[in-house]
Amino acid sequence: MTERYTYTNRLIHQKSPYLLQHAHNPVDWYPWSDEAFRAARDQDKPIFLSIGYATCHWCHVMERESFENPQLAQLMNDTFINIKVDREELPEVDSLYMEFAQGMMSGAAGWPLNVVLTPELQPFFAATYLPPNSKHGLIGLKELISRIVDVWTGEERESVVAQAAQVVEVFAENVHVQGDELPIKEQLEEVCDLLFKMADPVYGGMRGMPKFPIGYQYNFLLHYFYKHDDSRALFLVERSLDMMHRGGIYDHLGGGFSRYSVDEQWLIPHFEKMLYDNALLSHAYLEAWLALKNPLYKEVCQEILDYVLREMTHPEGGFYSAQDAESEGHEGLFYTWTIKEIRDVLGAETGNLFCQYYGVTELGNFEGRNVLHTIMRLEEFAKQKKMDPVELSKKFKDARAELLKVREKRVHPFKDDKVLSSWNGLMIFSMAEAGRALNEDRYIEAAVKAAHFIHSNLWNEGRLYRRWRDGEALHHAGLDEYAFLIRALITLSEIGCGTEWLQWAIEMTQILRDKFKVENGAFYQTDGEDPNIILRKSQFSDGAEPSGNAIHCENLLRLYQLTFSVDYLEEATDILKAVKKYIDSYGPGYCYHLMNLNRYYDKRSPTFVVALNEKEQHFHALLEMMYNEFLPHKAVICRHPKDDTLFELLTLAKEQGPMGKNTTLYICHEGACQKPLTDIQEMSEAVRKLKN
Repeated sequence: MTERYTYTNRLIHQKSPYLLQHAHNPVDWYPWSDEAFRAARDQDKPIFLSIGYATCHWCHVMERESFENPQLAQLMNDTFINIKVDREELPEVDSLYMEFAQGMMSGAAGWPLNVVLTPELQPFFAATYLPPNSKHGLIGLKELISRIVDVWTGEERESVVAQAAQVVEVFAENVHVQGDELPIKEQLEEVCDLLFKMADPVYGGMRGMPKFPIGYQYNFLLHYFYKHDDSRALFLVERSLDMMHRGGIYDHLGGGFSRYSVDEQWLIPHFEKMLYDNALLSHAYLEAWLALKNPLYKEVCQEILDYVLREMTHPEGGFYSAQDAESEGHEGLFYTWTIKEIRDVLGAETGNLFCQYYGVTELGNFEGRNVLHTIMRLEEFAKQKKMDPVELSKKFKDARAELLKVREKRVHPFKDDKVLSSWNGLMIFSMAEAGRALNEDRYIEAAVKAAHFIHSNLWNEGRLYRRWRDGEALHHAGLDEYAFLIRALITLSEIGCGTEWLQWAIEMTQILRDKFKVENGAFYQTDGEDPNIILRKSQFSDGAEPSGNAIHCENLLRLYQLTFSVDYLEEATDILKAVKKYIDSYGPGYCYHLMNLNRYYDKRSPTFVVALNEKEQHFHALLEMMYNEFLPHKAVICRHPKDDTLFELLTLAKEQGPMGKNTTLYICHEGACQKPLTDIQEMSEAVRKLKN
């Protein structure tokens, strides 16, 4: 047995890949548990809370340098009760202590997040990566432990404990959940003006580095362009999507995007791939294709989803969480190439051409190797080489396929194979929308299969759970899990996959209303049942993912369009009123709420009722017609004959039936429907007019 596996701690009994990565550390780790909190109180020790995730590069570094060091581990064990948390399993714990840390560290925070707590779980020190010994202005773990010992056993303890309690009290006093007024329409324009000033006009995205691909931000700008015909918004969307695809942040062989680029050009990525990023980005490219019909955007969307189906899908249907940046101990080794490796696979002639187009050089651009990227558009390169662009595109497609075959034989990065209900909600939504818009049944089938997986494995006795792995469902779901999944289920129903998905979505919406909602206000992140969450928060700002309140506001607006129940509209209005305070102070941090605001003020948001005849005539043609146009505020009711469940859920479906023996389309706005249409050409013309 190697020295690494000499030790075994309590984490060996966990299912989280991140916790299992630390199960053989000599640190006496506890999971987040009553056992750990009792031990801290009984032994009168502070808690060392370390939060990270399985594909976190600096988490790996800190483990190798410190947590695998027996001498440092002994100091930690003597001084602390040590708790490891997987931020993806317990996002409410991560979010709470990240907020505390940002306050303590003047806004700078990241992962690993290391926080020292009192036995009452109140924070009094926070840091991100800690080297073993102090260097480059960073306090070392060894020095920190010495300092904590002095504080905890000395005269400072009383004041430090009091200060920690005060920190929590201040944050509690500033929890914001309600508002009095709606944001006004003009704020949409103000935020867009600010985004344009912040944008990088050369490479797209926002100025500065590292640079993150924020999929929903491009959706917001596209929706704004659609409603307000502002060419600046369109320019920024196209520039961002084009340059992101050309950069090394995109996997040109296997599809999918890395987490972020370390430079402003999208060139050198941090190579980990996250499910949520690719769910959000595939939808951004899909909507861009719907709006602009640029075939590149359709291609990128398909390549992302094909990557997810190939690499990130459980055999029974759920979607995995992430892939690491490292393989064989080196970041990016799996993804990078030398000229020789490419020539050996493709031959000298094709290999040289490929290397010229994809920026591969002898010196390399990353640790002596090459991250593939494209310096110019294919059409420009073909013109430069006096080649036919169609033939060149096919040549490069074949070359990429050959290189991918070779790459598949390499040692793969670690895969975090846990299934999260929240991120699965994001990907089910994107798969379903793309499947219907692109007429790709395999995407729809994958979305339905994943939804069945969640229902079978993460839904029990009227309660949603957050994480499944290796047969175990764990942790009660929070707002994000419910909201992201509800959004996906509404879409499955709308694209014709069955009323049961809408029924489940409405059931979970009621759970959120009963257990998470503030009266006349927005929604808390948690249901309040865990006494170890010392502060109940309501989150509004968008981060790597949109906020749960923002996604659920969209759900409520969509459900209002389907049911015309004023309760849904009022709940959505409560969220928009609560977020106004933040939009007023810094609108760009709340883009998804602004998309909802755009929808809220759009009085022509159409509800389509597709009332099918006994033969279900024109069913797929009508759905393709509606989903092949860029109609971001639509709602769709698929009324099958004798669908009693749907009739019970939706009054509109019960009332608007087929005319005679013909499939009939109704287009409704604000509770009033236009004259029913039975001619397929008239239907097509009516749908097209809504885009203008």
